[in-house]
Amino acid sequence: MEKISLAVLFGSRSCEHDVSIVSAIQLMDAVNKDEYDVIPIYISREGIWYTGDALRKIETFRSFNPLAAGITRVLLDTTAKAGDLWAWPPKRQGLFAQVPKPLAHIDCAIPVFHGMYGEDGTVQGMLEMAGIPYASTGVLGSSVGMDKIAMKLLLRGAGFPVLDFVWFTRDEWPQEKEAILEKAEKQLKYPMFVKPASLGSSIGVTKAHNQEELIRGVELAQMYDFRILIEAGVDHPTEINCAAVGYGNDIRTSVCEMPISANDDHFLDFFTKYLRNAGAKGSDQRGMKTLSRVIPAPVGDVLTDRIQQMTRDIFHLLDCKGTIRVDFMLDENEILYVNEPNTIPGSMAFYLWKAAGLSFPDLIDEMVRNAMQASGEKEKNVFAFDSNILNKVISGTKGSKR
Repeated sequence: MEKISLAVLFGSRSCEHDVSIVSAIQLMDAVNKDEYDVIPIYISREGIWYTGDALRKIETFRSFNPLAAGITRVLLDTTAKAGDLWAWPPKRQGLFAQVPKPLAHIDCAIPVFHGMYGEDGTVQGMLEMAGIPYASTGVLGSSVGMDKIAMKLLLRGAGFPVLDFVWFTRDEWPQEKEAILEKAEKQLKYPMFVKPASLGSSIGVTKAHNQEELIRGVELAQMYDFRILIEAGVDHPTEINCAAVGYGNDIRTSVCEMPISANDDHFLDFFTKYLRNAGAKGSDQRGMKTLSRVIPAPVGDVLTDRIQQMTRDIFHLLDCKGTIRVDFMLDENEILYVNEPNTIPGSMAFYLWKAAGLSFPDLIDEMVRNAMQASGEKEKNVFAFDSNILNKVISGTKGSKR
């Protein structure tokens, strides 16, 4: 049986660039080598594409050198159905030299980006145009899932419980600062959370207990994004997360987890999520796996079933595929809120699937099947429509001549 050429895309021009590297290397380490030929495709902070076996090692990125052995700069042929990866710049060819060949052909891609320029639908749109099957949520779900404002408005409209919020743009803040503060303090109560709309991993997120901290939080958040969200805080919150995998109506959910904060305010910042235990040895001790957590979450069967059903419903609403993780918040009165869906979760949430009896290699197999199925479904669509518009326009142009 011929192996599947599986491209793993990661890095990119995102604040979550380094987290993406860790997640991608975890995935590449877990791939079944008897079934797949892995093609690592790293996008640098400058947006330059590279491939090569050296990109499968975390040590390569400690001080990245694009000229090092085992690294080649590349371009993707985005011609529909081509799927070829070419060295760039191309080698000079003599008059009678053979026609150059691509470095690799991509059968399927797994985007392992976190944040903008990868998780937000931009890369997904490129893969759609190129006709390459890919194992992540599509353009619509990715863009909505990335933008916390659009996501909350959509979820609220669909009947899901979300925390109250106020939003505005960076250019509105200088002129309307007092009005925005007044609206936030009237509609919400302290503590509040200030967030960039399109970032994850708690980057740029602050907790405000008063107006002075709220202003500082906004000034930080607007450094990372044009759209800013001020969200109601929850007293003594409990975070509960659940993952889903599948495509269409065939959706499977994982066990639930309860992440544990390292401090008393239950705010899981970037340090808590990724750096607290990052010095531990082994690939399982990188990324979201380092976060202290209770699996399964001790919340009882009734609440677990409700969270799993809501996770499936959100997966279906956003037309997801591959694996996602939905984060929930439970307040002290046991009222449940949807915090946000992560369409490309940290570490691909493999630790949740492992606890559910699905190994990381088997999860990758499922994601690839989802990608191929979704690509096949899209091919069933009718893309041609004979409108005769051009003939009529040409005829009309000729008829208008005097």
